[in-house]
Amino acid sequence: MLKKRVITGLSGLSLLVVAVWFEQPLPWFTIFVAVWGLVAVFEFYRLVKASKVSPLSYFGLVWSLLFIISPHLEYDFLGPLLLTSTIMVPLIWVMLRGRQEQAMPAWVWTIAGILYVGWLLSYMVTLRGLDDGRNWVFLALFITFASDTAALFTGTALGRHKLAPQISPGKTWEGAIGGVVGAVLTSLFFTLPTPFVLPINWGQAAVLGLLVSVFGQFGDLAESLFKRNMGVKDSGRLLPGHGGFLDRIDSVVFAGVVVYYFALCVMQ
Repeated sequence: MLKKRVITGLSGLSLLVVAVWFEQPLPWFTIFVAVWGLVAVFEFYRLVKASKVSPLSYFGLVWSLLFIISPHLEYDFLGPLLLTSTIMVPLIWVMLRGRQEQAMPAWVWTIAGILYVGWLLSYMVTLRGLDDGRNWVFLALFITFASDTAALFTGTALGRHKLAPQISPGKTWEGAIGGVVGAVLTSLFFTLPTPFVLPINWGQAAVLGLLVSVFGQFGDLAESLFKRNMGVKDSGRLLPGHGGFLDRIDSVVFAGVVVYYFALCVMQ
């Protein structure tokens, strides 16, 4: 299992690095995020359907895609329009569908999939479009990966005290602290004179590493809670050793939001 996990992880990371690095002649990172997001939201709705609720899957797929590519569509009204239609259109749709006992759960889960996957992933695309966007995206990704990896190995070696046993029994406080340390150390790398340097000092880098790790671990717990409610261990089997596509964005979607707003504050 570890061998499969490493091979899958390195293959996916290589594709991701290439997609982030090259933005011409096509927005490869946006295409990568869009494909990943569509598979992830499909897995999301498939799990919801297994719980005897029928969300508006096709609507959710289309609107998730629109959210992801929306940073490339320069219309000031587009964001509010997408958000408003995300709430209104499926509500009207489920009322017209006629299944009254399923109407409200279907509406809520349809919105949840769009916002959790589509809206939150759109922050990564927006982040790539900022000044030094490539390096900001690398920072968000590498800090998240470092936090997850450090938490896993620290928790395995030293874990004694359960972090959230009712949500994810395998996670420990020792692992969480190890994840924070790994994230902070990785964040400091982006202050060094390398091609990845960002306009932040050591203190800002340390704070950002801390925030990304903490929010990323909350994101991980949030998806664990979702899967526990759905009665499954993994969202899919498409990624050997890692589960599904939805399993791999749990920390990243939260990290993208944190890094985006941190970058805006730093650049002001």
